[in-house]
Amino acid sequence: MSAGISQSQIKRDESLKRQAWVRYRSWSRVTSGVLLSVLGAVQYGTSKVFYKIVPHFDAQALRQYIHQVMATFRTTGKEVVMVADRSGIHRAHKLDPTLEHYHNKFRFHFLPAHCGHHLNPIEGFWRVMKDAIGAGRCFANLHQLYQRTRQVLMAHHERPIYEFHW
Repeated sequence: MSAGISQSQIKRDESLKRQAWVRYRSWSRVTSGVLLSVLGAVQYGTSKVFYKIVPHFDAQALRQYIHQVMATFRTTGKEVVMVADRSGIHRAHKLDPTLEHYHNKFRFHFLPAHCGHHLNPIEGFWRVMKDAIGAGRCFANLHQLYQRTRQVLMAHHERPIYEFHW
C-alpha cells in the first residue's frame, strides 16, 4: 500500500470514478431515440448515394426510404438489391408489406453476422461523411446539424467526398 492511503480510501475513490463513468455513459448515449439519422445506399459502379434524412431511424422510415429508392429505379426493369446488416430494423416484420409490394423488384442482401463493415460499401462513405460534417464539433441546434449534413450530401453529388472502389 502507498504511504498514507488506506484501503477504504482507494475503494471510495474507485466508487466515485465508477459513478462518474456511469453518469457520463448514460448522458453521452442517446437512450430514447436518435435526433437525426441518415439512411443511405450507394449505387454500385458509381459514387451516387441515395439518402433520406429522418428524425428517427425505425421501420417506418426505412419503408419510406425503400419507396424513395424504388421511385428512382422502378423504370430500369432490373431488380434492386440493397446490402444490409442484420439489424432488427432491416428484418422488421413491419417491412413485410413493402417487400411483398416490390416482390421480384427489390430485396435485401443480408451480410453475414459479425462480418464487419468492410463488405458494405456505404460504411466507408459514412466514415468520410462524418469527418466532413465535423466529427467532434458541436452544433448550436439540430437545424444547424441538419443543414450541414444536407450540405455535405449535396456537395458529394457534385464532387464525391468518397470514391467507391470494387
